Amino acid sequence: MTAKVPLKEIALNAERIARIGREVHAVCPEFEADDFVASVMADLPRLELSARIARTSQGLHDHLPVTGPDALDILLRSLPPTPAAAGVTNDFGLHLYSPHSDYVSRYLRTAEHLEQSLAALARMTGYFSSELPVRHFLAEFPDETMKAVDAWSRDEDFRVRRLASEATRPLLPWAPRVALPADAGLPVLETLYDDPHLYVRTSVANHLGDIAATRPDLVLATLQRWKTSGRVTGERFAFLARNALSNRLKEGWSPAYALLGYAHDTPIALTPLILERTELRDGDTLDFSAVLTATATAPVHVMIVIVTTGPSGRPREKVAFVRRATAEPGQELRLAKSYPLRSTARWKVSPGPYSLTLQVNGRRFPAFAFTVLDT
Repeated sequence: MTAKVPLKEIALNAERIARIGREVHAVCPEFEADDFVASVMADLPRLELSARIARTSQGLHDHLPVTGPDALDILLRSLPPTPAAAGVTNDFGLHLYSPHSDYVSRYLRTAEHLEQSLAALARMTGYFSSELPVRHFLAEFPDETMKAVDAWSRDEDFRVRRLASEATRPLLPWAPRVALPADAGLPVLETLYDDPHLYVRTSVANHLGDIAATRPDLVLATLQRWKTSGRVTGERFAFLARNALSNRLKEGWSPAYALLGYAHDTPIALTPLILERTELRDGDTLDFSAVLTATATAPVHVMIVIVTTGPSGRPREKVAFVRRATAEPGQELRLAKSYPLRSTARWKVSPGPYSLTLQVNGRRFPAFAFTVLDT
């Protein structure tokens, strides 16, 4: 089996540091690219990803012959003319360019250069998303940065519009928290929720999901208002709502299901769960099936819930989607799934007793027990 290469080794490595040096030298001959590469690579191999980004931007700061706006001008001119010309083949960008926006955050986050710096982050986000550096500006210059964010939400570049939503998320993963109200970005979302680009709409849904962690009723009311507006309908609206209310759906929150058209008390019945194996180990597949019947036509949203007891003695749940369908009277709807029972960064599969239950439209049916054995 081929060993998996860590992201840090792909994101910023000797080849990419050398490329940064060449691109900067091409627009600033006074920049000693070889010295820059040597100094950064002396430290890079022992560093994790975030530290690699910081070390590279520090190297740029140490070796650029100028500072302030003049240095920023060099960095911007060193970028290829378009993200496509730089080799960017996805919406998020290349880690190769993460040190550039980090440089702006570290060395140009001042009141004097604020307007230029924020404009630079908007330009750079097409090469690598600037969402993390923007967080530092939000923390230090919240009013001015939110004014820029508002303008970004109407930018012609979808990546800049996405930046407006993503950078202001209350719970942006792997990012510092910002002392703003949970709904501070809601005016931006009002502009973006019917954006033509899926990349932007996904960020809007994730942003709403962050707000729903503390203010689910506000998110529910917002989604209902958007639905009523007619600006987003059908599957586009369902996508927004499902993702925004994902955690609430997993918890079985009936208002979330009702918004999506799934009645909590829909007239259905389930046969007992059948598990192919009741003794498994971490890495095995949990295969199960059941049959759903209805006495009236009913849309159904089905999830599985795996429950065990954590080290603290409290229940731990893992909830996963199974299927969405319409149950018809007199017809059996088979529910089956092969679920990989493996440990992840967020879910540790430990030996001990477990239970599996089906959740339909937020309602949980009788559980079936199984055991995870020690490996």
